[in-house]
Amino acid sequence: MSGQGHRTPSAPRLAVWKFASCDGCQLSLLDCEDELLAVAQALDIAYFPEATRAPIRGNYDLSLVEGSITTPHDAERIQDVRRRSRALVTIGACATSGGVQALRNFADVREYASIVYARPDYIHTLATSTPISDHVKVDFELRGCPIDKGQLIEVISSFLAGRKPATPSHSVCLQCKLKGNVCVMVAQGTPCLGPVTHAGCGALCPSYDRGCYGCFGPMETPNALSLSASLSSLGMDERALKRVYRTFNAQAEAFREESERHDE
Repeated sequence: MSGQGHRTPSAPRLAVWKFASCDGCQLSLLDCEDELLAVAQALDIAYFPEATRAPIRGNYDLSLVEGSITTPHDAERIQDVRRRSRALVTIGACATSGGVQALRNFADVREYASIVYARPDYIHTLATSTPISDHVKVDFELRGCPIDKGQLIEVISSFLAGRKPATPSHSVCLQCKLKGNVCVMVAQGTPCLGPVTHAGCGALCPSYDRGCYGCFGPMETPNALSLSASLSSLGMDERALKRVYRTFNAQAEAFREESERHDE
């Protein structure tokens, strides 16, 4: 990660941290390609295990945190990360809502462990998977599974400029309209979470005549109750309605409450 010669000695220090996750959101930063060169020149990428061998050292001006808290060790580690960070931004569904692993929150983790592992007594895990904000103060949440790299650059740029990130708060439906997509629910009767899902993906699935899966979690003011009524009219039963909200953002409040309403 060069660019060291182009930075000033006072360049802000950036750290990227991983908790329980698949690394996909961290890789979105590496996928920024040309933009990453500008980032590397504006910031000192001081800790980023996916890209550097630098050890944890001192404090950081900006921390990007991927992943949820699922172990006692991580519950302690995130406290240390918060103490070291002037600003802390969570990136991705795992960090902002517990991720797909938050499905454990609706089940008995000890039972699962006994089925999967020959020696479950070696497994040290929490009964829940929770977002970073349940444990420490978070300065901004960037949603998605994975996050959008354009939004990530916007968040980093806003930090450098000392302003609030400009990321959309509306639903995927608006993105569909901006792209000129025909509504898959209205025209084809395809179940779609677009009306309650946070924008950011560019309406990827509806652009290919598929319903939205809710990768970016609930928008700011979702009406999941009304959407469920529409999904029911399209043939989804109670079990299907529960499952459609229990995916990447199962622990997000709006999705969790609506899924529990359809619990058998």
